[in-house]
This record gives sequence, structure tokens and C-alpha cells, in this order.
Amino acid sequence: MRMLLTLLIMLAVAYLAVVLLVYFGQSRLVYFPEKPLSLTPGAIGLDYTSVTIATSDGETLHGWWMPVPNAKGTVLFFHGNAGNISHRINYLAMFKRLGYNTLLFDYRGYGQSSGVPSESGTYLDAQAAWRYLTEIRGIAPAQIVVFGESLGGAVATWLAAQEKPGLLALVSTFTSVPDLAAEIYPFLPVRWISRFDYDTRKSLQSVTCPVFIAHSPQDEIIPFEHGQQLFQAAPEPKQFLTLEGGHNIGFIFMQPAWIKSLGAFLDENLKHAAD
Repeated sequence: MRMLLTLLIMLAVAYLAVVLLVYFGQSRLVYFPEKPLSLTPGAIGLDYTSVTIATSDGETLHGWWMPVPNAKGTVLFFHGNAGNISHRINYLAMFKRLGYNTLLFDYRGYGQSSGVPSESGTYLDAQAAWRYLTEIRGIAPAQIVVFGESLGGAVATWLAAQEKPGLLALVSTFTSVPDLAAEIYPFLPVRWISRFDYDTRKSLQSVTCPVFIAHSPQDEIIPFEHGQQLFQAAPEPKQFLTLEGGHNIGFIFMQPAWIKSLGAFLDENLKHAAD
């Protein structure tokens, strides 16, 4: 009996240690920034300008501005939780093909941006990027497509709920961090100890623009059901595209259908937003 009690105590202590480790180490489970840039848009023949963007709390963000002639609109791109903007250059090529300017920037702590990433910090970064487009570039809000992949989708949706963009597009995005964490760590009380929200579904309740959502049933990181639930929560008009492939390569396997579907939705609904 004493041995059993000792074993139970040891298990309880070990479990508590894991809970504390997760609680205090959450940032390392959410953000995976890389500082060096592996290449620039010039490497694939794209014309661009490096830009710096000041945030309201004193950080300096680095980004790339890619203009196109006779642009149909402008994409404000929010990347996922790993790497940096140099890993998203193919998106620039896609948006150029579709006829859209693009601002691709790194959150604080990523790439050449200063600071340390945090949830509140990424929201400040989003606001700074929005101000750059609307105030410095003089672009009308109705002509801006707020586009987010994975964690970037949560940041993009938060911004779309605060401002009035012409359109919101989400790719492989979760409903919230606690929802996703509860599926990854079902043995932990993650809803009690989570220090992050990134509640995409809640933010969608305040979004009024058209919404495009894409997700893959083969996504090994963020379950397909998250995309379906976000689509249900999104306002009309909206469209859902089922991708093929894993979390980071789904849009590549669906590239022709992806470009056609996204491009048609952007052209139709951004035109209406500007009317």
C-alpha cells in the first residue's frame, strides 16, 4: 500500500512538473522564428522594395513591398508561426500573377524585425502594417485583402475585426490556440493554463467583409475541422476551398485550382467592396 501511495505521489509530481513546464514554456511552443533570410524576391525575378515599419510600442518591423502595374488591389500578408518572410516568396509570385500588390512583413522577433514575439505584440504589428498601407501608401481599406496562413490567419482575422478591409482570406487556420492545444495535449488542462488565445472564431463574429477559407483534410498540424468551423462562423459572402496535402504544402498540390478559386473570389468581391 505504501509503495502504491509513493508511486501515485511520484506520478502526481511528474504530472505537475509537465504542466508547469508547458505553462512557462508556451512561447516556445507557439513561436518558431528564424532570423536569417534565406533569399529575397529578387532571387525569383520579382521587383520589390525593402521597407521598415514602426510599431506603436517602439519596435521596427522589416518587410517587402511588391507593387504590380495596374493592381486590382493590395494583399496584406500574415505568415505562420515558423520561419520568416523569406519562406513565403512563392506567395508573392502568386499574387503578382493574380494582379495584386503585396506587403509581406515579419512579426517582431522574426527575420530582421526587432523585439520578441507575443500575442499582443503580433496585434500591434498587424495595426502597424495596416497603417503603413493606408497612411503611407495611401491605399483605401476597401482595396486591401487581409490574408493569413496558420497562426497568421488568427492575426489577420483579429485585424479584419478591428478595421474594414475589402476581404479576408484564411489558409490552414485554427479556431483558437486553446482548441488546438486541447487536441494536441488531451492529457493536460490546457484550457486552464493557456496564456494564448488567438481566438479566430471569436474574431470572425465581428468581421463584416467577404471571407475565403482554404484547408486540407490531410493537414497534420491543424485538423480540417478547424477550417470547417471557421467557415460556419464566417459572414456571407464566403467560400471554402478544400486543399490537398499537408499543412505547409497543401496549396502547392492544388495550385491551379487554388489560384483560379482564390483569384475569382478576390476579383468578384473586392470589386464589390470598392463600389
